[in-house]
Amino acid sequence: MNILIAYYSQTGNTTEVARAIYDEVSSQGHQVHLKRVAEIKSDLNAYDLVFLGSACHDAGLAKPAERLLAGIGKSPSLKLAGFVTHATQMAEEGARARELYERWAGNCIRTFHQVSEEEQIAFLGYFHCQGAPSPPIEAFIHNTIVTDKDEWQMYIEEVKKHPTGQDLQDARTFAQHILTKC
Repeated sequence: MNILIAYYSQTGNTTEVARAIYDEVSSQGHQVHLKRVAEIKSDLNAYDLVFLGSACHDAGLAKPAERLLAGIGKSPSLKLAGFVTHATQMAEEGARARELYERWAGNCIRTFHQVSEEEQIAFLGYFHCQGAPSPPIEAFIHNTIVTDKDEWQMYIEEVKKHPTGQDLQDARTFAQHILTKC
């Protein structure tokens, strides 16, 4: 297969995940291209499968990744998988974490589903993990989301560790899973 791994990253978190996916997919013998969203000048319909990655901004995909996704157009032959890094908690960690995830990162997967449905693109799956926030995002989170001192301390110590080796292994496993769907 001809596969594109396209990503938008500001701090390097999404780059790390994109490289883990690239390493896994390229080890399977496919023709694989790893590109930043800004480098993409050609029609995505030239690819059999596109992994599109983004940092989460304003509760959704970063604008450059969102524009690329919206610009794909109708493509019943293209297959798509999404991946995102975010600085909120993981939804699987309980009610408070799920509330924060939905509020601050939940639109990412909804955008993938919406565009895929509208443009008749087979959406094969979605991966997300935490990523260390940039200083402005860290300040925003501390001032508006996680304002309790004790909760903040626990949160910031944990989120700054990501993406971890386990996160990157999970991204490789995600890539394997997507390839089996093709």
